[in-house]
Amino acid sequence: MSGPLEGIKIVELAGIGPAPYACMLLADAGADILRVDRPVRGAPQTDTGPYWDLLNRSRRSVAVDLKRPEGVETVLDLVSGADALIEGFRPGVAERLGLGPEVCLERNERLVYGRMTGWGQDGPLAQSAGHDIDYIALAGALWPIGRAGEAPVPPLNLVGDFGGGGMMLAFGVSAALLAAQRSGKGQVVDAAMVDGAASLMTMTFAFRALGLWTDGRGCNTLDSGAHFYEVYETADGKWFAVGAIEPQFYDTMLKLVGLDAADLPAENDRSTWPDMKERFATIFKQKTRDEWSELFAGTDGCGAPVLSPWEAHEHPHNRKRGTFVEVDGIIQPGPVPRFGRTPAVVSRPPSRPGADTDEALSDWGISDERIAGLREVGAIG
Repeated sequence: MSGPLEGIKIVELAGIGPAPYACMLLADAGADILRVDRPVRGAPQTDTGPYWDLLNRSRRSVAVDLKRPEGVETVLDLVSGADALIEGFRPGVAERLGLGPEVCLERNERLVYGRMTGWGQDGPLAQSAGHDIDYIALAGALWPIGRAGEAPVPPLNLVGDFGGGGMMLAFGVSAALLAAQRSGKGQVVDAAMVDGAASLMTMTFAFRALGLWTDGRGCNTLDSGAHFYEVYETADGKWFAVGAIEPQFYDTMLKLVGLDAADLPAENDRSTWPDMKERFATIFKQKTRDEWSELFAGTDGCGAPVLSPWEAHEHPHNRKRGTFVEVDGIIQPGPVPRFGRTPAVVSRPPSRPGADTDEALSDWGISDERIAGLREVGAIG
């Protein structure tokens, strides 16, 4: 292992989406995370190719049946020697399993207990089902995303699941770990996607308070209203993005596209934005995406080619920085952020559920005799 979290031990109760993403970030940063998966029933898997779930990289998996008391007790033993536990169940599920925060903190008072939900641990919607689109809708983060006169556009599941969810959980757990080191006391971290998505909107609230953001959709600087912060189709049917907000960058962009600021209306005259967008659209149709990319490269014109996820790893800048890595034959985004002294790494490809049960339990202090006994009663897989 390497990274700034080397030596930190975390138990992860396997889930989907944001909680695994938080654990991926923490594991890439060096934490020893043990993912507790459900045992796989039926015939063993015969696929020997790379396991697909990249969110589960950099950590090992043990298969434990949490419906058996022996399985629950095994997890509590792991908790006794852990710095944190992370779960992403609906409120109350961990408690019903016998692995709620009260029980776990009684076993280990220094434990940081990280919880990931959509609506939070309390509130009228706490027990309701939902997905990213629902959480960001209620947070006020979905409404502004889209073009004028059109419906809001879901930004994949980046804002709720991963930005407002997984990253906030990773931040919260890291902060609580620091507090536990100073105080000797753990605590519960209640990370909710609706809260996190709302937090991501803080700057928009500031702009509105300053009168810089109107209530319409697609008519503001950052929401496709402005001609200088927009995506334009190029001659080859691809796309090029410009984001020249500041006056000096705007002037540079104008020169690159062959325009003179003296012949144009003021940059922030909103009444002229629609006409300027049409003019820019005509200009950008005159060159291919790669031609525009070459023209803007290395300048302060604030322009970049719109790359697909599958070609982004080929861009020279991303290659130089190692933004993407190849692990077990699969290209994927690399660890973030960068650490100068203790670099984060993808320490291992994702393990299939239960693939590391014996080895990992032994490393975490469970005796071979007990492992054999747990397998005999069906508590581990």
